[in-house]
Amino acid sequence: MTSHRVSYDLKEAPLAPGEVAIIGAGPGDPGLLSLRALALIEQADSLVFDRLVSKEVLALANPGAQRFYVGKASRCHALTQEQTNALLVRLAGKGERVVRLKGGDPYIFGRGGEEAEILVENGIPFRVVPGITSAQGCAAYGGFPLTHRDHAQSVTFVTGHCKGDGELVLNWQALAEPHQTLVFYMGLANAVMISDQLQSSGLPTSHPVALVERGTTPAQRQVITCLGELVKTIEEQGLRPPTLIVVGEVVRLAKVLAQPIPEETFFASGETLELAQERVAL
Repeated sequence: MTSHRVSYDLKEAPLAPGEVAIIGAGPGDPGLLSLRALALIEQADSLVFDRLVSKEVLALANPGAQRFYVGKASRCHALTQEQTNALLVRLAGKGERVVRLKGGDPYIFGRGGEEAEILVENGIPFRVVPGITSAQGCAAYGGFPLTHRDHAQSVTFVTGHCKGDGELVLNWQALAEPHQTLVFYMGLANAVMISDQLQSSGLPTSHPVALVERGTTPAQRQVITCLGELVKTIEEQGLRPPTLIVVGEVVRLAKVLAQPIPEETFFASGETLELAQERVAL
């Protein structure tokens, strides 16, 4: 079978030796990767990737590229952030073409800004490629919009986890204002606080909540509940990270708009982009 690549011409300079590309790999489905991200991934000599980057996205890189796993989970880091920063500087200093792959978007709770600052401090050239953040992916695949003229005139992305496991200090009164959607990243550990604070600030117990686990992947699981039942639902359903907590009236639309994730979106085990294209074409 003759292999081939998607035809694209992005008019962008190739990744230079000693340059770093900080790339958003999206929430899991490799079909959500941008063409610009794909073009740079294919050029990498070294891949530095997080826990939530899918194996299908990693498979798009040159087989000869070095791979460095720097994934982070709660209280369990393959490398500290400081060690990851040092690794990027070291690889670029050796003249490697480095791709820093992050799940979702690197500048939305992805620590991309911190890593870019380190690169600037060390005089290392870099470029940033945005990715579809998990809020967008989970909402679309979960069957509800993040904004809607009848239900939500704004959307707010909120961290549910603080640096160094510190106290979660947020403007709860502002977050409890009506006609908006709240998306809590990394919020499972603080679900009790999220539920209690939003209700204390004025949102009703019946306010709808969607819990989306491993969104946009074949393992996606979605549960619709309400603020008053949030903690109980998480415990009864055994939900685990990565799970997004979406609070707002837009969640009710999932009953009408939800569609199944097409199986063709995902590669078969060990399948490359070229083979996937051939399979779809057949």
